[in-house]
Amino acid sequence: MSANEDQEMELEALRSIYEGDESFRELSPVSFQYRIGENGDPKAFLIEISWTETYPQTPPIISMNAFFNNTISSAVKQSILAKLQEAVEVNLGTAMTYTLFEYAKDNKEQFMENHHPINSTTSISNIISVETPSIAPSSKKKEKKEQLSKAQKRKLADKTDHKGELPRGWNWVDVVKHLSKTGSKDDD
Repeated sequence: MSANEDQEMELEALRSIYEGDESFRELSPVSFQYRIGENGDPKAFLIEISWTETYPQTPPIISMNAFFNNTISSAVKQSILAKLQEAVEVNLGTAMTYTLFEYAKDNKEQFMENHHPINSTTSISNIISVETPSIAPSSKKKEKKEQLSKAQKRKLADKTDHKGELPRGWNWVDVVKHLSKTGSKDDD
């Protein structure tokens, strides 16, 4: 299998595994974030994994530069990244994004044992208020999705593109009808 086929399969798997999980965020089809820990947890941290063109044959790019992590010292960040790199080396050649997120979740306490917040708690509350609005709308969409039957979902998927948007010109018949009605009134 080529790297792109592997990536497409892993992308589908990640989307299905983390559907409805507020901690997971897909930044792009090759870049993902996962928040380890709850929103109010002072030991929570955010991991960003980006795939290279040749991933999974080559290691992904793992980052902790997100604003969410601004209370974590660089030494603790380096320690976490080093442990994640060890997991990358063990899993090289296989789909590992899910494995890395789960590894970080399972070892959160060990990763953060030397963590002492750098800034005051006000910065943490600012981060939470910044994170919350972007999460809330997506969770409302998820609730709507769950109410649809399989047949309804299939019908919706057939009508929409990969982003869930209706294709351009989907309602052209209605527009033509409307124009023909308004056009005939102008002729009178």
